[in-house]
Amino acid sequence: MAGQARVALFKFIGAVLERLPERLDVALARSLAPRVGKRSSGARGHLRRNIAHALVDGTAPVDPELLERFVDRGFASYGQYWAESAKLPALKPTTINSRFVIAEGLEHLLKAKELGKGIVIALPHIGSWEWGGSFLASLGMPMTAVAEELEPRELFEWFKAKRQAIGINIEPLDAHAGTVLLQTLRDGGVVGLLCDRDLQNNGLLVDFFGERVTIPAGPATLALRTGATLVAAACYSGPGRDHYAVVTPPINTERSTRLREDVERVTQEIALELEGLIRRAPEQWHVLQPRFTES
Repeated sequence: MAGQARVALFKFIGAVLERLPERLDVALARSLAPRVGKRSSGARGHLRRNIAHALVDGTAPVDPELLERFVDRGFASYGQYWAESAKLPALKPTTINSRFVIAEGLEHLLKAKELGKGIVIALPHIGSWEWGGSFLASLGMPMTAVAEELEPRELFEWFKAKRQAIGINIEPLDAHAGTVLLQTLRDGGVVGLLCDRDLQNNGLLVDFFGERVTIPAGPATLALRTGATLVAAACYSGPGRDHYAVVTPPINTERSTRLREDVERVTQEIALELEGLIRRAPEQWHVLQPRFTES
């Protein structure tokens, strides 16, 4: 019964958000989320520490008042992310495309598509990656991604169907995910992997914002094994209701030594690119879990 209630609640909230007039849904979300954030001391502390790492320039500590403003903006941005994600299935592709003011580096994806060897996109939890994925689908480059399985299974299937409706294929993060992703790339498709968090606790150690943390080795491994083009990318919210995407130049994935060492090298390059993307808009980095050591 608890599982069924959870499914019913998500479906109800999703239906309401889809039907709310635009602007109203985002305005409500951006207003309510910071209030919730002030009551969630654990999540707020994690977000504060994460954003602080992205703001530090190595010369001076972050001003505490400025940091708190960034954290409040971070929760507002997180609320906007959920509202916009819920709204996406109700929007026409032409509307989604019209909301892109710029796609910096899009030529890297178009060139990779011509090569036909597949594309791996390393993504941070920035802005609205689903909006970017829907935009790619409209360009004939539908993306396959992986996600944690939700309980009950019906909830995951509902979530998967909603993403499928906007052109993103979601595969469960299980033992079969690797096989599906490899085949997608061999067929010349696009794989998008959120990789600024290590959900399975089996990633590789890298330098990330001045600390040693683990991030998944999946993007590097897939690109090295298949010859697919590897890029990092982010889709930011703003200005206003618009969005803009940034795609980095391809990361060098030429084999130079043993596979393990190449994976470590490429994964570190991914971490550096993710840093650059996050620093562009630290308040849009939606990671409310611990990423760095306590300080």
